[in-house]
Amino acid sequence: MPNIFRIIQLILPWISIVFLPKRSFKQYLPVSLFASLLVTGMCLLAIPYKWWVVKGGLKVKTLNDGSFIFGPFLVGTLWIFHLTFGNLKRYFGVNLIMDSLFSFPLCYLFQKLKLFKLVNFRPKHIFFSFITFSLIIYGYEVLIKRIK
Repeated sequence: MPNIFRIIQLILPWISIVFLPKRSFKQYLPVSLFASLLVTGMCLLAIPYKWWVVKGGLKVKTLNDGSFIFGPFLVGTLWIFHLTFGNLKRYFGVNLIMDSLFSFPLCYLFQKLKLFKLVNFRPKHIFFSFITFSLIIYGYEVLIKRIK
């Protein structure tokens, strides 16, 4: 069951890319990759600090993290920037909603599905980390736009 979930989680968001304008994909791919790098860093820090654990060890953790980061997280970041960039209030509002959904109901669901178990991290920590990341990457995109 977890393998099927990981495959769906990785592939399904990419199907939506056919509806994303090519220009937006090219424009927001760098910031989406940067955001993915931030989350990858958080996932790497989770190992020594035992923020969460995954049954099956490092290999399974890598599959879980990778399918989330390079599936819904990366593609979701592309879509959020496409739909909201240039309007900070809308961007922040959409991120509040999406980060709340992931941090609370989806986090509990993923734990019930035994994809991971939070140890020294709580849903509120995930929420505040993702909100912080959203502000950092918005600033990054503004900086990229100014340089161009």
